[in-house]
Amino acid sequence: MKAQLGVVRGVLGAALFGLVPGLVGCGTSGGMLQGAAGDSGPGAAGTGTITTGAAGTGSATGLAGTGGPPANLGDCPIFPANDDWNTDVSGLAADATWTTRLSTLVGTAKVHPDFGDGYGIPINVVPASQAAVPIVFDQYADESDPGPYPFPGPTAIIIEGGAATTCSGDCHVLVVQTGTCMLYEGYACKYTGGAWHCGNGAKWDLRKVAYGQRKTGWTSADAAGLPIMPGILRFAEATAGPVQHAVRFTLKCTTDMFVKPATHEAGSCTSNVNAPPMGLRVRLKASYSAPGAMPIVQNILSGLQHYGMILADNGSNFYFQGDPNTGWTDDILNQLKAIPASAFEVVAPSPLPP
Repeated sequence: MKAQLGVVRGVLGAALFGLVPGLVGCGTSGGMLQGAAGDSGPGAAGTGTITTGAAGTGSATGLAGTGGPPANLGDCPIFPANDDWNTDVSGLAADATWTTRLSTLVGTAKVHPDFGDGYGIPINVVPASQAAVPIVFDQYADESDPGPYPFPGPTAIIIEGGAATTCSGDCHVLVVQTGTCMLYEGYACKYTGGAWHCGNGAKWDLRKVAYGQRKTGWTSADAAGLPIMPGILRFAEATAGPVQHAVRFTLKCTTDMFVKPATHEAGSCTSNVNAPPMGLRVRLKASYSAPGAMPIVQNILSGLQHYGMILADNGSNFYFQGDPNTGWTDDILNQLKAIPASAFEVVAPSPLPP
């Protein structure tokens, strides 16, 4: 869910945020609303990553990778090693105050993998020769990076929530262009009237740190102003070895504030003192273990303990996102669903500069 409630500036005092100051909203603008990430309809069946030819045709292919997590998509890095998404936070201090508040907020919730065989958020990979096409931004054009975008045609692209012409839900489109190593993301996208329409759109240079590429106060294809793609759990990487990046997750209740690496808030529960800011980072406690878990689940647990999850959108509590892949079996997903939210702790958040 996405809500535009103004640019977040100012300082969130120690009385609210504990040891580390954050930001408080001051300003208003029109509201925005999108479906909760946890409630989106099933995506198109496939392996989660599609490689297309320049003409917009091609076949769906999985990410290759054995002997370690895949570091690239095509010939492109998924942001530099020092990017927030790729930073190991296992050695950082926990924020006891916000860990308690988050536990109070979500109660007995357990984590929920919001992906599986045939649904999730897919990633399209296209060549440098992919033709760029105009994009009509119907909702938040003033906070969108202008087109054209190298989106494949409607029959070749994989879009969250079904086919390009009949998509329902959040309808995210994620496209990585090799050669240029640019990431293009759209929210509420649909191909209609012979053209691509999206609610908004964002471009990211995968060779540079993501934070700082988005204007402070701007949303993106995600409510927090973050790129979506680096936070997607990919089946291929989870089978190859321990996951080595943070994962995107959602909560029903957030406040009208944000902390780094987020650049935008989407306050849905501004009067609830337990509602966290966008960009909040949690990690699985080092003490948590699941000795009977499958190897792929152990790889995911390792990633959650070292890199954690970043709050990116309003949605169902502790839903986290992955690619649509036939390899995500019920056994894997059920073992992930057994993890209680109480097994996570909040990592002391970093404030945005004033």
